[in-house]
Amino acid sequence: MNVLSLCDLTTTSAIPWAKAGHDVYCVDIQHPPGTTSTPVGDGHIIRVGADLNTWQPPLGQPIAFVAAFPPCTDVAVSGARWFRSKGLAGLIQALTLVERCRTIAEATDAPWFLENPVSTISTYWRKPDHTFHPYEYGGYPGGAGDGYTKKTCLWTGGRFVMPKPDPIPLDPDTHNRIHHATPGPDRANIRSATPVGFAQAVYQANRPAAEVTS
Repeated sequence: MNVLSLCDLTTTSAIPWAKAGHDVYCVDIQHPPGTTSTPVGDGHIIRVGADLNTWQPPLGQPIAFVAAFPPCTDVAVSGARWFRSKGLAGLIQALTLVERCRTIAEATDAPWFLENPVSTISTYWRKPDHTFHPYEYGGYPGGAGDGYTKKTCLWTGGRFVMPKPDPIPLDPDTHNRIHHATPGPDRANIRSATPVGFAQAVYQANRPAAEVTS
């Protein structure tokens, strides 16, 4: 089965699914143009360099799961002081991408989540279904480096199952690293990277029943 990971540059969320044998389409405009397939485990991570607003998902094939990470720069409340100076264009583009992610996810009839930090999405759409901090899932495989805080919101659907927390202690040196991320061109990507432990937890909670019994 296929998995869709939308607005996904790092592909962290895709790795558990690919290892289990799924082909995961990681769509992000920052990937090189076109399609590049990389074997991972028994499946593939398929990096798609495209504008999500015009990309057509493979909806004619079975889809096991959808994850979406629309950029938060123009909607996160942490940047509210700059909203007026940015004007309406950034907000319109951001919300258009959120709506595109939602439309694709709901069209699949698969479990899905849309992730963002605390943001104005709650005002323009609805309140999130779940929130978490990375350290709360650091006990899952690969999550040893997730001992930091970042309140993250999830809007979910399609029978999505929120995984059970398995927390680790906060790292005294890096627990606030998201807030203190160094300014620069990569800051937004660093701040938005998916925690490894949470990615694994989501896979374990939402993988198809056939994988649980295999």
